[in-house]
Amino acid sequence: MLELKDISYVVSGQKEILKDINLTIDDRFVAITGPNGSGKSTLAKIIAGIVQPTGGQILMDGEDITDWSVTERARAGISFAFQQPVRFKGITVKDLISLAAGKNTSIAEACNYLSEVGLCAKDYINREVNGSLSGGELKRIEIAMINARGTKLSVFDEPEAGIDLWSFNNLIKVFENMYERTKGTIIIISHQERILNIADKIVVLADGRVAEYGEKNTIFPKLMDVHAGCRYTKNA
Repeated sequence: MLELKDISYVVSGQKEILKDINLTIDDRFVAITGPNGSGKSTLAKIIAGIVQPTGGQILMDGEDITDWSVTERARAGISFAFQQPVRFKGITVKDLISLAAGKNTSIAEACNYLSEVGLCAKDYINREVNGSLSGGELKRIEIAMINARGTKLSVFDEPEAGIDLWSFNNLIKVFENMYERTKGTIIIISHQERILNIADKIVVLADGRVAEYGEKNTIFPKLMDVHAGCRYTKNA
């Protein structure tokens, strides 16, 4: 279980990006959405330890991890997938999957992870994770890597970005399979209706605050209401 208590984040002592965020997350799929600039990516990075909050407390399974580094959180079972995946010159796709899994995965195992994200394994298994790969290819490889890690808390920042040619149904299936393996929590930052629709709960951020948080069946219809004063989502 992840608990965020009064989390705030101020840039240069002036601009408030996040303001008194209070959330308890203990579900299978939790989606975080909201307009651009609402603080979604910042909140995701705070959970992963990439960014340290300027106020508040973060608890994981009752333990205070507020001051833990990104490495310490990774060891404790938190994974993070960037909106813009990182490139690793000199490291092959198989190397990366093996590093993520914490063991020397067989070619067959690595190929299974790649196939799940819609990549022809024989074309990618020995490729370097560098500038020769497109953003969409890197995004899929990163998702395969997180899948291989199999951690109890996985955070994805707009996982659908750059994979227009790959069906959303396949992406959703990856998340469902990931949950079946780990029985952990998957947090997804997204605007997309089809991603939000698989969530158990939805968090809506607006102006750095939690505007809505609740069951998907309660929040999702509000987001889809074209007559609402502010529409947070967009069609895929």
